[in-house]
Amino acid sequence: MKFEHLIEINDPLNPLIDTLTREQLWRGLVLRAEDPKRFIPHLDECIIGERDSGSFTRRQRFGELWINDRVVLTPLQAVRFDVPAQGDIAQSSLTMAIEVPTEGVLLVRFTYDDGNPDADDQMGKMYEDFKKSAYQEADIDTIKIVRELASQGKLDASYLN
Repeated sequence: MKFEHLIEINDPLNPLIDTLTREQLWRGLVLRAEDPKRFIPHLDECIIGERDSGSFTRRQRFGELWINDRVVLTPLQAVRFDVPAQGDIAQSSLTMAIEVPTEGVLLVRFTYDDGNPDADDQMGKMYEDFKKSAYQEADIDTIKIVRELASQGKLDASYLN
C-alpha cells in the first residue's frame, strides 16, 4: 500500500497559524528521527546506531518487538526512514519532505510505502483505510509537537548550539 498526504505548515493567508521557518521545521523533523520517543508514545526504546554522512541506523523497541531501520537525511529537504524486511515485517519506507510551492507557503509531504500491494478485497481495503487514518493522525501529532517545540524556542539554532 502506498499513501501520501500533505500537512500545511505556513500559509500567509491564514494568520491563525504560527509561522515556522524552514530551518525550524527541518530541525523538528530531524528530532523526530533522533528522539522518536518524544513523538511516539508507545515506543519503549530507541537506540541510535552507526552514523555516516547523511544517515544513521536505529533499533526501536515496541514491547517485545524490535524494528531496525536506516534514516537518510537530505538537509532542509527530507527525512526518509527505510525499514528492511525483518521477521514478519515487510520492507517499508516513510519520507517526510519539506515543500515550498510558493513564497511564504510551507508544507510537509508524508509518503508511505508499507511494502504490500494494495488490497483487492473489502476487508483489506477497510484495514488500509484504518492504517492511512492512523498514519495521518500520527503525522498531525508530529507537526503539533514540532510547533510546540518551536514556540518554546527549542528548534532555534541558538538553542541547539
